[in-house]
Amino acid sequence: MSEIQERIQRHIDARVGTGAETGVQVAVYRDGALIVDAVAGTADPATGRPLTSGTPIFSFSTAKNVVATLAHLLVARGFLDYDSPVVDLWPEFGVHGKDKVTLRHVLTHTVGLPAIPREIGPGELPDWSRVCASLAAAEPRWRPGTAVGYHSYTFGYLVGELARRATGRRMCELLREWITTPLGIEGQLYFAAPRESLPRLARLEQQARPWPGDPDDGDAILAPWESRPSADFGNAAEILCADIPSVGIATARGLATMFDAVLQGELVDAARLTDLSALAFEGTDQVFGTRARMALGFPIGRIGAPAEENSGAFGWPGGGGSYAYADPARRVAFALTKTRLVPNFDTALSVTTILADHLAGTR
Repeated sequence: MSEIQERIQRHIDARVGTGAETGVQVAVYRDGALIVDAVAGTADPATGRPLTSGTPIFSFSTAKNVVATLAHLLVARGFLDYDSPVVDLWPEFGVHGKDKVTLRHVLTHTVGLPAIPREIGPGELPDWSRVCASLAAAEPRWRPGTAVGYHSYTFGYLVGELARRATGRRMCELLREWITTPLGIEGQLYFAAPRESLPRLARLEQQARPWPGDPDDGDAILAPWESRPSADFGNAAEILCADIPSVGIATARGLATMFDAVLQGELVDAARLTDLSALAFEGTDQVFGTRARMALGFPIGRIGAPAEENSGAFGWPGGGGSYAYADPARRVAFALTKTRLVPNFDTALSVTTILADHLAGTR
């Protein structure tokens, strides 16, 4: 066992041992080699079924890493262009000043549609046509391209509807055909899990104590169900089996394998890799009020990284504490998935700190 594998394994064992976590997976590639494949805890606390590195976990917005990667593959394969108007493929989308929206706006979360229209609740999310029709008819909260705001669930539908109209394929099909099958990670990354796979999946649990910062329905842009991850939502068969590509199911190893393939040039070429980590839009996030630095499809910077790191890493965290990123400068692909939903990233931050310390000592 390598030093970094041992350090991270010991750390997540301790997190589970103290009750801070119930199940954690961590996978790290460096220069194409898997240097960490650690797992601790259970996949289902009710039965004691052990968690393995091959157990898929519903990991909320960490799946946006897969959506953004597929968007770049759509461009690379000639189906889409970053600057072509969305209405070229989706004419009905052009109402209320949205006629100039492009894929670039979608990828930088500057469209102005951060929230699912209020007539759509979580139970309607599996109805792809209804959700997309509501988005097409919606009025943006700001003029597209002028401000940034986290597009929680809408991001996946916007990319996915463009993909469907351009290719005739659903996002779950493109994921399988373009990523999981070529990389040999079938069953480790899903949009719309096959029903027969559900018994393999981990069960999520909610941290019992109250979560801070409950959205005020009158003022918040996102509905409470959009901004707070729910174990009931992530355990529901109708959600797990639906193509809802802003959220998804993954193993840490599957996510890290995908990002390693990006870094190794297996999925994108060197020029497109630069686009994945280059600043494309910067501003105050209109949803959260925080500073946002966006590349095409990804936030820039490793969460919790010190300012002096000047990180060119890119990748999405997921509600409840999961996280995945790629770091071209350090040639590292990282992913952490977990079964307990908490309102912080303490475990991800502590594990990435351990990894950063190790990398600093091995330069």
